[in-house]
Amino acid sequence: MIDPPVGVGPWEGPHPDGPQWDPVLLAEGDRRNVVDQYRYWTMDAIVADLDTRRHGFHVAVENWQHDLNIGSVVRTANAFNAAAVHIVGRRRWNRRGAMVTDRYQHVHHHPEIDDLVSWAAERDLTLLGVDTFPDAVPLETFNLPRDCVFLFGQEGPGLSPEAHAACDAVLSIAQYGSTRSMNAAAAAAIAMHAWVRRHVFGQPPG
Repeated sequence: MIDPPVGVGPWEGPHPDGPQWDPVLLAEGDRRNVVDQYRYWTMDAIVADLDTRRHGFHVAVENWQHDLNIGSVVRTANAFNAAAVHIVGRRRWNRRGAMVTDRYQHVHHHPEIDDLVSWAAERDLTLLGVDTFPDAVPLETFNLPRDCVFLFGQEGPGLSPEAHAACDAVLSIAQYGSTRSMNAAAAAAIAMHAWVRRHVFGQPPG
């Protein structure tokens, strides 16, 4: 069995007018993984529209060992319309897991943790680490601020000592299995969804 093509074919009828429309996509079809609202739109027009309603949280990931989870974090950040994603450490990261969503998501690079800390402080953003340290407080009962940065460490070692020390608070995610930690991309998705529940749906913590 042949899977049906993704997306939509060429526009039927007279082409619409407006700067958001991509003439090539209108003529040839739009097979991108975008919501229906953005079918046939140019990439720049999609980014500009997302910018009008981005949420107040940022996501930062340490990248000292080319973490393969970063692409998945970027993809999820796009799904939740994060303000931006921040890569701390090595500039290069594996984009495969992002599935092209990095084109629609603002991604910034900071060579060191101190650079991210300064950037966040200039914008009055609370820096929230997510890890299983003894001093961590439960994400589930923490009153998440609207303007914040969720900071995640490398897969395996977690937050570096420098990152841990720089955080205004460290949050843990409740776990009930045998492993001591979860995939960084999964943890990022949980934290972002917790922010959405708090600030989009108005659900109090706890």
